Amino acid sequence: MRSFLQFETERLQLRPTSRYDAAFILALFNSPKWLRFIGDRQVRSMQQVEIYIAEKIEPQFGRLGYGNYTVVNKVDGCKIGSCGLYDRIGLDGIDLGFAFLPEFEGKGFAFEAANRLKKAAFENFSLTKLSAITTPDNLSSQKLLDKLGFQFVNSFSLPDDIDELWLYNVELI
Repeated sequence: MRSFLQFETERLQLRPTSRYDAAFILALFNSPKWLRFIGDRQVRSMQQVEIYIAEKIEPQFGRLGYGNYTVVNKVDGCKIGSCGLYDRIGLDGIDLGFAFLPEFEGKGFAFEAANRLKKAAFENFSLTKLSAITTPDNLSSQKLLDKLGFQFVNSFSLPDDIDELWLYNVELI
């Protein structure tokens, strides 16, 4: 089995999401803010989430060497969120995305994880630009993107989706 890079911060481990994370991913995908701001993936069972991981998450790691990372709190080993670098259809460039279980929001974990992956995107994966997308009403994500140095570009919609999204970019200087 191919080995992929893992990352650490002072409080967190970021490791490639795998089928061993299925129960956590199922809970995250069905959390209120995920459903509201990211969208319903129609994943409601362990079998469905294992298929999702096998068909959507693992192939990108095989193709690009990066993707969705499960964020683990070093103190207790608890899986608290996900943060990743995503190759999305309809988006020019790689998307930095993040989501955390409700009980771990507002503690700086999202900034810590996203900032580490931003650094990895430029230093480990030789990207020169990152994108990020959010819904117009997701103020907490917009504040985090501003803090990470992203700049608002424009509003747009992904293919086969009518929802308006806001696009942000940050470039390696």
